[in-house]
Amino acid sequence: MTFESLSIGQAAEMSRTVTEADVVTFADLSGDRNPAHLDAVWAAAGPFGERVAHGMLTASFISALLGMVLPGPGAIYLGQTLRFRAPVRIDDTITTRAEVTGLRPERRRATLRTTCHNQDGTLVLEGEAEVQC
Repeated sequence: MTFESLSIGQAAEMSRTVTEADVVTFADLSGDRNPAHLDAVWAAAGPFGERVAHGMLTASFISALLGMVLPGPGAIYLGQTLRFRAPVRIDDTITTRAEVTGLRPERRRATLRTTCHNQDGTLVLEGEAEVQC
């Protein structure tokens, strides 16, 4: 998609189910081995009562949506705000949405509202992204 084809209000979504393998692989890649993500016994006594996915794993779904769908291949991720609203559990299906909220043609930049909801419709993550395309 080209910058010229973007418009305010344009939106796209992708869904993905978070698996055990995703959490373990993300821990290996990132080095984040917090027991909240990997240790069922520890996590059972923690604030969520069970293991949860890394917040940044969930945030990476936004990167996939921006880089592959809207605006798509060639988009350069310039920044992202994140507010984690609820835990993501293993086997949750997360729907990630991006909506164009601003365009700066002189810089070929777009601002997008970004959200992630679980299969129950609970908002688990929200923020704002800026991309150049």
